[in-house]
Amino acid sequence: MHFTFCIFGEMLAQRAFHHFLKQSDMTRWESYIVSARKVLEGYDGKLPLHHFLKDFFKARPQMGSRDRRWITQLVYHYFRLGHWRKDSLPVEERLLAGTFLCEQTPNEILALQKPEWNEKVTLPLPEKMKLLGITEAAIFPFMGYLSAALDGKAFVNSFFSQPRLFIRVRRQQQTAVEKRLQEKDIDFETPAPGCISLPNGTKIETILPEKSWYVVQDASSQQTGNLFQARAGEAWWDACAASGGKSILLRDKCPEVNLTVSDIRKSILDNLQHRFADARIDGYKGYVIDLSNPFSSPDFKPLMFDGIIVDAPCTGAGTWARSPENLFYFSESQLRRFEMLQRNITTNVVPYLKKGGQLVYITCSVFASENESMVQWLEANTSLRAQEGGLIQGMGQGADSMFAVRFVKEG
Repeated sequence: MHFTFCIFGEMLAQRAFHHFLKQSDMTRWESYIVSARKVLEGYDGKLPLHHFLKDFFKARPQMGSRDRRWITQLVYHYFRLGHWRKDSLPVEERLLAGTFLCEQTPNEILALQKPEWNEKVTLPLPEKMKLLGITEAAIFPFMGYLSAALDGKAFVNSFFSQPRLFIRVRRQQQTAVEKRLQEKDIDFETPAPGCISLPNGTKIETILPEKSWYVVQDASSQQTGNLFQARAGEAWWDACAASGGKSILLRDKCPEVNLTVSDIRKSILDNLQHRFADARIDGYKGYVIDLSNPFSSPDFKPLMFDGIIVDAPCTGAGTWARSPENLFYFSESQLRRFEMLQRNITTNVVPYLKKGGQLVYITCSVFASENESMVQWLEANTSLRAQEGGLIQGMGQGADSMFAVRFVKEG
């Protein structure tokens, strides 16, 4: 009965919206462009785009699910063009150009607005970019700042498709999880043991209601756990824990680790607590600490750790295919700020690392100043010595790109 009412309500909302379109002599597709422009006029980049869109649609309940989906796609298409003519091209033209590059099948909006593009929408992305006179450097004018190991062209081209959803299967539940996905006729891949790749937008929480079976975690983020060489009884500190994904990964690899977590924001640690409860992680200590400055606390124990994870605050450039609005609003000046923050945090935690202990430095960035240059600076200015790791390029499997290096403390 509840489902029937939901369907009926959705039908009424769509009818009301389409009645409005008839009265205004505006086609559905023209209305989508108008609505997308309203989103862009009200958005300033300070809030994650998906949160802003949620509030935008909440204030417009007459829009149906199809309407919301297309307007969302148009807005994301706009931002996926990065810095290409961001200040000179009319919004409508940029929306259509983004749609042409991002979509792979003919669609009504291009058929009505740009029929000559609609006929060629199935062309490979490089050919479509050439047709519009767009280069990777125009989209991403920061090529000179990238890590040398990164395939810059492939990285920029990845902006035009939404990355996949990845889960990490826990507690030997691989067979059960795969069986449930097959029962629901969900397309999935297993790029690595315990890692499952799903189409973006999969409502995984409704398919797998037992939250302790899995965690949502990008494939590249899962790979960073290969650097966690923990042993039973050791004390480990996840210094920038955020929602606790790396801590759960650490505990799954070595359940007997004595875990300490910290973050600068109490609200984040509150979220971590809920996530740990879902994952059945207990027996840990949590602290609210600002690691950007030297600190001391009589309650912070143990004073020395066998291992420290620094999942450092960063530009997040390796995740911009998921959040292209961050590319649109990015400027080089932000790099220096993150570089100094990463230096401060890492040097402030090194005194709490035992001699011979390991520190795993992680970013979700692809900029050299946050990655390889940071490794060089830490080796020159601290007792840390890099052992293994480097850039993780996730573009080929629809994942984020990250950087992770394991250091050992000498002297």
